[in-house]
Amino acid sequence: MSVKNVILFGLLLFIPISVAAHFLAWGDLIVFITAALGILPLAAWMGTATEEIAVVIGPVFGGLLNATFGNATELIIALVALKAGLIDIVKASITGSIISNLLLVMGFSMFLGGLRYKEQVFQSDIARMNASSMNLAVIAILIPTAMNYTSSGINQTAIQDLSLAVAVVLILVYGLTLLFSMKTHAYLYEAGVADIEATENETDHAAQQPNIWFWMIILLVCTVFVAIESELLVDALTVATSRLGLTALFTGVIIVPIVGNAAEHATAVTVALKNKMDLSVSVAMGSSLQIALFVAPVLVIAGWIFHQPMSLDFNPFELVAVAVAVLIANSISSDGKSNWLEGTLLLATYTVLGFAFYFHPLIEGIG
Repeated sequence: MSVKNVILFGLLLFIPISVAAHFLAWGDLIVFITAALGILPLAAWMGTATEEIAVVIGPVFGGLLNATFGNATELIIALVALKAGLIDIVKASITGSIISNLLLVMGFSMFLGGLRYKEQVFQSDIARMNASSMNLAVIAILIPTAMNYTSSGINQTAIQDLSLAVAVVLILVYGLTLLFSMKTHAYLYEAGVADIEATENETDHAAQQPNIWFWMIILLVCTVFVAIESELLVDALTVATSRLGLTALFTGVIIVPIVGNAAEHATAVTVALKNKMDLSVSVAMGSSLQIALFVAPVLVIAGWIFHQPMSLDFNPFELVAVAVAVLIANSISSDGKSNWLEGTLLLATYTVLGFAFYFHPLIEGIG
């Protein structure tokens, strides 16, 4: 058994501990920490199950399954928080997921991969298309925010209606990006597919056909337990983070995305160390796109269903942070080459934004 699997099996112990901590009233801080740790192995196995099922059902439906479940953990946590009325946390987690994938995940991948290889290459055409899609995402959250701050006396119903309309457009665009990548222009993504197949060969996954029913059961069980752990996490979140001296903004932007994206972080860095930057960049940027074009719109629609005032009107500072992340990520990835210094620049940007989100309430209070 690999070291990774030993760690994941060890982390499973935190699931019963978090449940016991909740029912035995051990304190919100213990519940929050143990639930967060319990989600990590579940998220990892959801990703593995999705990949194994995709091998059996073929590239088209497999790609659709990967696209649907790629950010399932973040979506489940956000839906639970949304139903609980923690709108600011939900919006912050959307912002944080986009930022962490573009800066933290891609930054670590380029930095660690660049230490092993002098220069790594990936497809610049796909990077540019992803950049254009990310620009659309920034525009989508800029318009409702700008409308709110430039129109005096506008009511929140109008903002929510606008957000619903924008959400429908974004979901349609997301569907078209899937059609583009899996059907009409699938040949552009063949390098990424080759990387995935090579990775499977190295780990002997391709040696025999996976048991689809086994992995479907794993996916279902993990999804159920992620939902349970998310309930515990969200219930304890407000009290636990205040005891840690953290604000809702910092928790949503930094803590929640790291918990939800941990499996993807590990995957992107691992393949970068094997000099498969096409796949690494695809994981990082693809996850950001899915959050922006699918998860965020779904949460807006879910807010309408739950009668929660969820809109695309974000905190202006969150909007600035997303724009900064998209700008530098697009700039660095546009040439289809990377090195350790470019990875350092992405990590430095993430660190600066992390400090800013930590001190933001203090700055706001002083102002």
